Amino acid sequence: MIHRKMLRKEFRSHTIMNKIRKKIIKKILIISAIIASLLFILMLILFPPSRGRITNNNHAEVCEKTFLDINGTKLGMVIKGAKADNPVLLFMGGGPGIPEYWMEYEYPTGIDEYFTVCYLCYRGTALSYDPDLSLETITSEQMELDAVEVTDYLRERFDQDKIYIIGHSFGTTIALKLASEYPEKYEAYIAMGMSVDKIRSERKAYHYMLEQYKKDGNKNMVSEMEQYYDLFSDENSEPDMSSEKMHSYFAKTRDKAMHENGVGTLHNMDSVITGIFFPTLKMTDFTQKERLNIWRGKSFVSKAEISSGNFKAVDVTKQLDIPFYVLAGKYDMTTDYELQKEYFELVQADIKGFYTFENSAHSPLFEEPERAKEILIKDVINKKNDRSDSL
Repeated sequence: MIHRKMLRKEFRSHTIMNKIRKKIIKKILIISAIIASLLFILMLILFPPSRGRITNNNHAEVCEKTFLDINGTKLGMVIKGAKADNPVLLFMGGGPGIPEYWMEYEYPTGIDEYFTVCYLCYRGTALSYDPDLSLETITSEQMELDAVEVTDYLRERFDQDKIYIIGHSFGTTIALKLASEYPEKYEAYIAMGMSVDKIRSERKAYHYMLEQYKKDGNKNMVSEMEQYYDLFSDENSEPDMSSEKMHSYFAKTRDKAMHENGVGTLHNMDSVITGIFFPTLKMTDFTQKERLNIWRGKSFVSKAEISSGNFKAVDVTKQLDIPFYVLAGKYDMTTDYELQKEYFELVQADIKGFYTFENSAHSPLFEEPERAKEILIKDVINKKNDRSDSL
């Protein structure tokens, strides 16, 4: 009798436990489904799908992605223009790695109303990413040759003897060489965030940011910055830009410090992650694979010599045979504002104009687009400098 009672009690206990287990499993499954749904929604928000077509809300006559086989690789570019017979503008972007078209997508300027703009992706980057490409071909000289081929393609396609060329940051190093060596192909050279002397610029930026952190009492960043003090302490020597310690500074500290101090990509952009990384993943004009290739390409070209060498504009040229214009942000220390002005004053050109943007850092076209457009339309196209600073 006692044995039967114990069995019944044990049976009831097992039954209750099974019910509890089923309830727990059910709750776990529900919670898991909710988490999975939320993660899926979050992924769609951060990384939305697309057909990868270029947005053409204004019914532009030219609005496309184009891929050309050039110098042993396939180069991708975005070409946009309200009218096919507008002046052509070749845009040599910064980085190298982040496509300049992303800047136009995120901070639209509307310059394609007045120009047919070609946003070229350098070999190995973004639309031009190729995992089989040899790293040895990622050189500034090769990128210059690529850009010449693209220039001739644009001249022929749009039936124009000369086109305009604009460089942004790293792109100014390539565009300056093209403007100097092939003046017969270009109407004018426009520089934005112009790279003039990489080492001098980085040294000035480092000391400025360190002092700012000291003034702000940010002990953590002061400590982090001071780890690299020896790289920039001697003004009479040039640090090894390819050293492991320099790579560490650029990878871990520099961009963070630049943007926290308002002297980076945009004056009001305080983080590369929230300001560039996440927004590029949401750019639906590129396919999901193309967006991933932005960062695969950036990582790839960061290993090339172009990311470790110094650049001095004065070694390229002190004279241009075409009009020369500089759009410079007052807060720019990614490529130092004062150095841009110094080089501009040195260069001889029949027509030249220097334009300070008082509320901008490294990307004045995208930070103060209305003023930049006015300069492009009224000064650059007409080969004037009426709106230039008085230097």
